[in-house]
Amino acid sequence: MAREVSESCMDSLLTEIVSSYCNVLYVSKPELAARRIEAIGYQVGHQLSERYTMERPRFSDHLEAIKFICKDFWSELFKKQIDNLKTNHRGTFVLQDDKFAWVSRMSSTENSGSTQEPGIGNKAAEASSMHLYFPCGIIRGALSNLGISCAVSADISNLPSCSFVIRIKV
Repeated sequence: MAREVSESCMDSLLTEIVSSYCNVLYVSKPELAARRIEAIGYQVGHQLSERYTMERPRFSDHLEAIKFICKDFWSELFKKQIDNLKTNHRGTFVLQDDKFAWVSRMSSTENSGSTQEPGIGNKAAEASSMHLYFPCGIIRGALSNLGISCAVSADISNLPSCSFVIRIKV
């Protein structure tokens, strides 16, 4: 039987990680907080990928590994597959989750922030973006475990949709 973690526990943990690194440990250095949050996600992704691929043969190319992330890996994490995968066939992949669970609750906060003062809206957007370093790290860690060196970034310009851009390093 597979071990699972409650969604509310995961949401609380992610919120506390971001809050601790941004508001306590690295208040004046948001770029350092972002790197630390991404590094934690990297470790999680690396270990999860190890667990989920233990019984599988190695992937023969990048596309196979990305498809594994979109289907099997994402299903294990979020109980659903990635909604859309795009590629330029030159090492760039875009994974789109139309209702990304870890930011779907932020969409109402983000929308209400747009009617307030400009500084408050920017703070909300900055806080939302800090929450994306963790899943970017998870994806990068999982792919690293599969032998793929890459950079991962995220875009939440259309909440609750989230796009992850993976650029393979050659």
